[in-house]
Amino acid sequence: MKKGLSMGDITGRTVLVTGASSGIGEAIARKFAELGARLILAARRADRLKKLVEGLKVESHVLAMNVRDREAVSRAIETLPEQWQAIDILVNNAGLSRGLDKLYEGNIDGWEDMIDTNIKGLLYVSRAVIPGMVKRGRGHVINIGSIAGHEVYPGGNVYCATKHAVDALTKGLRMDLVETPVRVSTVDPGLVETEFSEVRFYGDRERAKTVYQGYKPLEGRDIAEAVAFIVSQPEHVTVAQMTVLPSAQASAMITHKKS
Repeated sequence: MKKGLSMGDITGRTVLVTGASSGIGEAIARKFAELGARLILAARRADRLKKLVEGLKVESHVLAMNVRDREAVSRAIETLPEQWQAIDILVNNAGLSRGLDKLYEGNIDGWEDMIDTNIKGLLYVSRAVIPGMVKRGRGHVINIGSIAGHEVYPGGNVYCATKHAVDALTKGLRMDLVETPVRVSTVDPGLVETEFSEVRFYGDRERAKTVYQGYKPLEGRDIAEAVAFIVSQPEHVTVAQMTVLPSAQASAMITHKKS
């Protein structure tokens, strides 16, 4: 552990956030900046990342990286400048959904997008970062899952399968690391108003808006607060899993919308 740094103190800790260019990832980056962390922000859209870090008053390092590209991930982590190599916290946030089709009518390219990002991307980044945590004897991995990792809903077939995989991988990783000081957690949100639905509907903004009408959805900063709470716990405490829903949502398919 770094001199003078308790595991409950985020100040000065190095945090890697994937999918940091928008939505939940951006909100997590902003929250950690408020808490005085050093930020490594990764996403495909480097222009957005650069704009984001301009407004953050902390040390930041931008990684223009597609988590789906195994070689790019390995290269990006291996070639980090020396002062950025000791990653204390990894937030595997990069993820997406594509469509709400019945499985037998599904868009196979959309399936590949979800599997390659939500599962394989998480694996590639974890494999590149976690060995260093084990070697240094400190670290915390937070995977951003979903209520879809616990319930399957109509049209969610492949997306739900990928988030069930995130849940299983998180649990398996916790077992693999139980003899080390590295902690493993997951935050599983319900309905959060971000670009998620717009991406799911291939850019159809009007359709995306209907998902969040009639109730108050979560915002990215709500999930950021949950992540900050998890990493602020003392060394002997692991918040293994946190499900965060808007008050108007009871399950994946039960949401109270006012007419």
